[in-house]
Amino acid sequence: MKKMFIYSLIFLPLIFTSCKTMDRNNMKLLETVDFVDINRYIGEWYEIARYEHRFQKGCVGSKATYTMRDDGKISVVNECFDNSSSGKLRSAKGKAWVVDKQSNAKLKVSFFWPFAGDYWVIDLGENYEYAVVGHPDRKYLWVLSRTPEMDENVYQSILDRLQKQEYDTSKLFRTDKNTEG
Repeated sequence: MKKMFIYSLIFLPLIFTSCKTMDRNNMKLLETVDFVDINRYIGEWYEIARYEHRFQKGCVGSKATYTMRDDGKISVVNECFDNSSSGKLRSAKGKAWVVDKQSNAKLKVSFFWPFAGDYWVIDLGENYEYAVVGHPDRKYLWVLSRTPEMDENVYQSILDRLQKQEYDTSKLFRTDKNTEG
């Protein structure tokens, strides 16, 4: 039981965060994409970069798999290897649900009931080849791709847009280039 609890805490992005839309530094409101087609969004995503947090400490080769559930929610399975690509596989299972039905870009994610965190899609490739997920307080950030590596020009253009959204891109840890932890 203790082991399962620890694994469920591995990927608790956004759990103990507030739901406010402006942080203490009076940053502008975080903008999401206009619309997310959930049926196109589900599937497998590889982590390209992230803000470092203790629940992902030592994670390499991280990926998330999203599938639709019969109740309209989304099953979430996050996986990574511990410290190296040959390390022990860690995983956490949770669920997500859309909270902004107009855009589908604002979701809640829960890995440990009753806690849920904000999961906002703030950038998205035209063909859903990449996605950027953030939090309204800019405490969390993930750059995701349908492939394990991302073209450098695409990555740099994402960074430019993140800076316009007032994210500190110097805090990003490029995980597709650091696969050995």
